[in-house]
Amino acid sequence: MQDYILEMKDITKTFPGVVALNKVSFSVRRGEIHALVGENGAGKSTLMKILNGVYQADSGEIHLNGERTVIRDTIDARKKGIGLIFQEFNLVNTLSVAENIYINRLKTRRGRVAWKEINRETQLLLDGFGFNFRATDKIEDLSAAQKQQVEIAKVLSYNAKLVVMDEPTSSLTTSEAEKLFGIIDRLRAEGITFVYISHKLDEIFRLCDTATVLRDGNIIETRETKDFTTEQIIERMVGRSVDMEYPRRNCPIGEVVLKVENITRTGVIRNISFELHKGEVLGIAGLVASGRTELAEAIFGAERYDGGTIEINGKKVQIHSTNDGKRHSIGLLTEDRKETGLVLSYDLIRNITITNLDKVKRGPFLSARLEQELATRHAKELSVKTPSMKQFAMNLSGGNQQKVVFAKWLFSDVDILILDEPTRGIDVGAKYEIYLLMNQLAAQGKSIIMISSELPEVLGMSDRLIVLSGGEKVGELDRDHATAEAVMALAVKN
Repeated sequence: MQDYILEMKDITKTFPGVVALNKVSFSVRRGEIHALVGENGAGKSTLMKILNGVYQADSGEIHLNGERTVIRDTIDARKKGIGLIFQEFNLVNTLSVAENIYINRLKTRRGRVAWKEINRETQLLLDGFGFNFRATDKIEDLSAAQKQQVEIAKVLSYNAKLVVMDEPTSSLTTSEAEKLFGIIDRLRAEGITFVYISHKLDEIFRLCDTATVLRDGNIIETRETKDFTTEQIIERMVGRSVDMEYPRRNCPIGEVVLKVENITRTGVIRNISFELHKGEVLGIAGLVASGRTELAEAIFGAERYDGGTIEINGKKVQIHSTNDGKRHSIGLLTEDRKETGLVLSYDLIRNITITNLDKVKRGPFLSARLEQELATRHAKELSVKTPSMKQFAMNLSGGNQQKVVFAKWLFSDVDILILDEPTRGIDVGAKYEIYLLMNQLAAQGKSIIMISSELPEVLGMSDRLIVLSGGEKVGELDRDHATAEAVMALAVKN
């Protein structure tokens, strides 16, 4: 018999109008790294939340170490040796590393918190993993990679033997991700078992022994990762063959619609100039801290710029607020849709109409009927999958959330759309749909600025691209001359 640390048998879970999991059976061998892959909405997170006691299954069984068990809540899961590391960090920024790790179990001596002991034990834990920060450091002073390491330390401080990692590299650079992989490999060698959830298939093949594919709440296939090809995993995830080449556009590129000259934000970006044409996708490439997002925020008005000029359709404009940006027909799809792109506690109707409520007014009042009608039309045009337009945004998959953000800006009739990491955290099928949507918008005469950390993506989708380094523009490449080598040679200049 296989030595399974986890067996989930015939797990079924339904939500109003949705069968999230349909008799799912999922087993993990002791000491392996087991990938759980599937499109957003396939049921991965629901299955892992049942394992962690966040949800209770409608039916089915869970076996740990060969014995049937019931996991009542997250505390019960921890006691049973299960740790879950979410995609979003679950940390308190104003507290120290030690305080975050021991937040619900502070040790006391004679009625007082034993801070010296807590800090000492935390430091021993960090040193044991080779982490290069202190127990007394504030979370807000750490990098994204270090915060990820705090999450790992916190889970392992409970003596977890089965660790679930959900999109752990979504906020990490390539070098930071490699360090994380080294930590995972070392912990596996020490007897820790991992369930690894990621949309980045190269990570699955780099790390994982076994892969299980979920689709629409059903297990499609489980096999050793080495026996899969990338194409096979993608086909099983989406239920069809997907051409993963970036779709090409044949639409004409027109006149200049946006001209930026010497835009500067003190200490962030310096003297950046470029032009954007009608129907064009202009890529912005660069390494972390190159100034890509800061440039987008300055153009949209989310942050004030100190110097330089902006022209829209040949006329100089002043953009010093987001209202200015919207008034000049610019929209910004931010890199963090959950924090700054959506109001997660609002329904889809209000999330789509929120940037242009005047459009659904009848006299001084909002027309609920018109608002629902127009929001529904935009959602259908973008193929947003939802049981109801009254659904809260927080309940949608990542890909559908991103489509709602697109719908919000299309509802506002913007002509210039800045996309900052438009496919971050969404699956391969949804990515392709976003690419097709970008092409469709360009064909309609919209002008797009695309920022992406994924170099193949920005190369594959851009008609032309500019490269930033150290807050400065260091080069510009047309499609025929834009290669990964050419971009990286420029990106490392400063």
